Amino acid sequence: MADIDALRARFARTLEAARGPAAGPDPVPYADNLLARWQEPQRRYHTVEHLTAVLDRVDVLEKYATDPDVVRLAAWFHDAVYLPDRSENEERSARLAERALAEAGVPAAKTAEVARLVRLTVGHDPADDDPDGQVLCDADLAILASPPSVYAAYTTAVREEYHFVPSDAFRTGRAAILRRLLDLPRLFRTPYGAAEWEATARYNLAAELEMLSPGPHDPS
Repeated sequence: MADIDALRARFARTLEAARGPAAGPDPVPYADNLLARWQEPQRRYHTVEHLTAVLDRVDVLEKYATDPDVVRLAAWFHDAVYLPDRSENEERSARLAERALAEAGVPAAKTAEVARLVRLTVGHDPADDDPDGQVLCDADLAILASPPSVYAAYTTAVREEYHFVPSDAFRTGRAAILRRLLDLPRLFRTPYGAAEWEATARYNLAAELEMLSPGPHDPS
């Protein structure tokens, strides 16, 4: 289980690092608003556990980032709005970041960068000259390089979030996402991600795609 008190403290440290300790209102209400969002009942994978994992991976990758605290703020907001039956979650999350961070005292340039990074998670395809985007996207996709049991739990949780989608439609849509990811020249752009996660993630994606594909015994 995620440690909510620890997460609240992490957000406060990150916000104060991005804006300066005395540059705005108390961070706690902003942290609590985000944490409430990450604990909404429709979530099965995009939970506080996922948030914690992404933040932990940003810590691993921070040496590659230009502004690690901006990347951490983007991690906090990247799935802050999450409704599985809606397609504009990243855009709505980015707009939430723009409103909340401006109010919380984060400078305009850093607020805009957080929002840009959140929007980048639509396709997870950062440019070669975008180290902060590379760190956030690598941290978000690192679940794909999990051991088999963890990867299986991840795919089960994703299916539960989309429980309202019929099985055939889900298989088709999920397979399309997997193919898009496998078609990327590189899943991971940081040196650490490329070395530690790329091969395992591609193996997991290909294995899941094979499981979703109709076999000779399947008339569909």
